[in-house]
Amino acid sequence: MNRLSRPMLLAHLEEQAFAAPLVGAPNSRRIGAEVELIPVDAATGRPCLLENGPGPAVLPFLRRFGARQGWVEQRTAKGVVCFAVATGGSVSFEPGGQIEYASSPSRSATTLINRLRDVVLPLRAAAAAEGISLLTVGIDPRNPVEQVALQLSCDRYTRMAAHFARIGPSGARMMRQTAAFQISVDFEDQPLERWRLLNCLAPFVTAIFANSPMYAGEDTGHRSFRAHCWRMLDPQRTGLPYDPQRPIEAYLEFALAAPAILLPTVGGRCAPFDYWLSRANPSLDEWETHLTTLFPDVRPRGHLELRSMDAVDPAGYPAALAMVAGLVYQPDARREALDLLPAPDLGLLERAGRLGLTDPELARTASDLFQLALTGCAALGTKFLHPAHLEEARAYFDHYTRLGRSPADEFEACAVAA
Repeated sequence: MNRLSRPMLLAHLEEQAFAAPLVGAPNSRRIGAEVELIPVDAATGRPCLLENGPGPAVLPFLRRFGARQGWVEQRTAKGVVCFAVATGGSVSFEPGGQIEYASSPSRSATTLINRLRDVVLPLRAAAAAEGISLLTVGIDPRNPVEQVALQLSCDRYTRMAAHFARIGPSGARMMRQTAAFQISVDFEDQPLERWRLLNCLAPFVTAIFANSPMYAGEDTGHRSFRAHCWRMLDPQRTGLPYDPQRPIEAYLEFALAAPAILLPTVGGRCAPFDYWLSRANPSLDEWETHLTTLFPDVRPRGHLELRSMDAVDPAGYPAALAMVAGLVYQPDARREALDLLPAPDLGLLERAGRLGLTDPELARTASDLFQLALTGCAALGTKFLHPAHLEEARAYFDHYTRLGRSPADEFEACAVAA
């Protein structure tokens, strides 16, 4: 086996992470999503354990519900229980017991919206009937991390937990308490332009869909405390690793500089992957696994994965998908958005999570972007986004974004009223 080198790893990124063969006809416009939900005891607000805990347990409930729905229980590559969903995709768990539904790719946003709702709405209703609330917020608003045990003890998660604990509490909060709505789109024939667009868009998506201002029962000072936790868990593996002149090379340097969590420690700490590249002979499998431990706001995986949104309520699915698809897949909207957007900037990403749309500059640009996205979706046609779903997206825009608000505003109002 040839020894890995920087040129080999750069070629690997170019061929595997930043490119993929076209699927079907050009402009097939596939779109997918991952929905994360936080299970808590409806009676007490305490976190639900996967098994054998006080209060309702999540895994026995999912087995009963899945059996009625025709789900098939399986095991992930990590050895963790998951379920193949009869209509496509899978249901699995995050390390703190959060439930994740990963859809299969859809040819239209409307198909995806229907698939997501067909799984999530009955799941939440059945959970509520058994005393489990499945929260659609960016972070558990009530419980401190000390009250949430690590539910999955596979090697990957125990190593991650140990590494993040050396840095601070944000890693544990991220692993055990956060939930997001992640959207995946294809590179197709414009890989680097779409890579640039989503990196520029990330702060605005964070602000528009922010809904996690509370943590451990207190106001955090952040519209999206989830976004804050993700930035702080390990700055060497998060953020916006983008360079307009050398986009793929910049991602390579980012990946090489990130501590290799799943390789042996050096002096009790994780060394950068570059350390092992120059001193040992890591395998291509170890490199590919290392790439899965990187958590930038936009991740290249043979498709583009946008990770900037707090968890989204099912009523907001059309808005979230229209916001991304209308800009990524409609050429005129994409070009206008790129003219409008500032360059990717970590300072702006921090501001977006902290201030959200209370920041006038962010609010003004966000409103323009959402209008472009709605126009873009309309131009993509009714087969891609049904008019009823387009109107749901527009209603979200009118209720929140156009007025400089996000769900975080209503979250606080409800918390104060309670």
